[in-house]
Amino acid sequence: MLPITLAASTLRAVYDFFAQGGLFMGFLLICSVVSMAVIILRAIALRRDLVMPPIIEREIEALQPEDTEGVVKLSRMVRNDNSTLARIAQVGLQNLNWPKMENLEAVQTKARYEVLRLESGLFILEIIVGIAPLLGLLGAVAGLVKVFSAFGANAAATDPHLMAKGISEALSTTIVGLAIAIPSLIAYSYFSKKVETMASDMESLISELLAKCYYQKQRYGNRGSKLLPSLADPEPMPEEELL
Repeated sequence: MLPITLAASTLRAVYDFFAQGGLFMGFLLICSVVSMAVIILRAIALRRDLVMPPIIEREIEALQPEDTEGVVKLSRMVRNDNSTLARIAQVGLQNLNWPKMENLEAVQTKARYEVLRLESGLFILEIIVGIAPLLGLLGAVAGLVKVFSAFGANAAATDPHLMAKGISEALSTTIVGLAIAIPSLIAYSYFSKKVETMASDMESLISELLAKCYYQKQRYGNRGSKLLPSLADPEPMPEEELL
């Protein structure tokens, strides 16, 4: 019975602590739930293996400038993959018949879009970092106003212990606001740096891939130009459809 009683008293104390904050504590609890949900979802979505599959990284790094068959193999691989790196690489491989600068611009446009997708949801953490301490401060100020107005209305209520208790209750929202903002700030900074690092690594890989592919075009001349654009076609069309 003792553990049950202890647990019940603990839950009661926690409930009383949050109940002291009133309306502003409710807003802070909503911020905490939203922040936790965003952190969990971004932690799952920003796993490096999902954004940059190691098998595609190794294939790009192992690709030799003279290996046209490797380019064809890589093209098929990225076509069947839904990762961020694969989608960016697919744009570059599909447009190898374009001049290099135009292809590079198309890849950069796609990369910017994919980076924005990786950063989706982080702005929510940024907002919570800003508003959680302000909500806590607003709740504390509102609580202090209520405490001092109550003591001012009753001249006999001069017990300093009651005043101290009222002030401590008013400051509960400030504690909760800071407790929400600090982990949210840490998560926001971590995820932002992780996206920046992965974007830099993908930029390096795609630049290396395009350099190797366009080396083939320069080396083989017209023959290379005819081979590489065909990577954009999944399968050759039957003669009956062509007729």
